[in-house]
Order: sequence, then C-alpha cells, then structure tokens
Amino acid sequence: MAVTKEIEIDGIPVKFKASAAIPRLYRNKFGRDIYRDLAKLQKAIDENDAENSSLDNFSLDVFESLAWLSAWHADPQHVPDNPDEWLDQFNTFSIYEILPQIIELWGMNVEQQVEAKKNFPPQTGK
Repeated sequence: MAVTKEIEIDGIPVKFKASAAIPRLYRNKFGRDIYRDLAKLQKAIDENDAENSSLDNFSLDVFESLAWLSAWHADPQHVPDNPDEWLDQFNTFSIYEILPQIIELWGMNVEQQVEAKKNFPPQTGK
C-alpha cells in the first residue's frame, strides 16, 4: 500500500507518494539503483550541514530526481514529465529541510510493507 505526504516547498504544498513502484520507476527513468543512490546521498548529507553545504552534483541530482519522482508518482496529472520543468516552479529551497521528510515518507512505506508481510498468513508447502 502506498503512503502519501504533503510537504510545503517554497510556500507551495506538494503531494509526495512512496510505494513499492518507486524503485522500478527510478530505475526505468534514471537507469540507476535507488538504494545505492540513497546510501550515497545519506553519506553526503551526514558529512555536510545546512550552514556549510558542499554537496556534490551527484547528491543534488539524486535528491532532485527522487523528489520529482515522488511528486510525479503522487500526482502525474499535474506534475510535469521531467524534473527540470517541475523544479522550475520553485525558488531555491534547502535539501536539508525537504530530504528528511521524503526519507520519512519512504520509511513509512517500508514499515507498512513489513507489517503487511507479518500479518499475511504463512503458506503451506502443498
């Protein structure tokens, strides 16, 4: 089951969605593994802070791609088909404010998937 969350970016409420489809959508759209990219992004975030941020282009690209994909997944009718057009509607905003909320959304989705597996009756080996 998918999880949605509304996050305000530059004064604009944006709906985001996390589901089991995100890793596949990310792989198909960007040709990369979302789990590897998130691990590298998290490491870069941990090594920097909002005051003295010096994130590399790869980290920024992963963040922007994930944010756009999650917004597009939530509302494909109103979110442009590429990250550049979507980002163009905002002024500059802090990755340190938005990324933790997107990661929280992703975590809530993973928790629901694990809980669903726990509650699913075990299959018998017939």
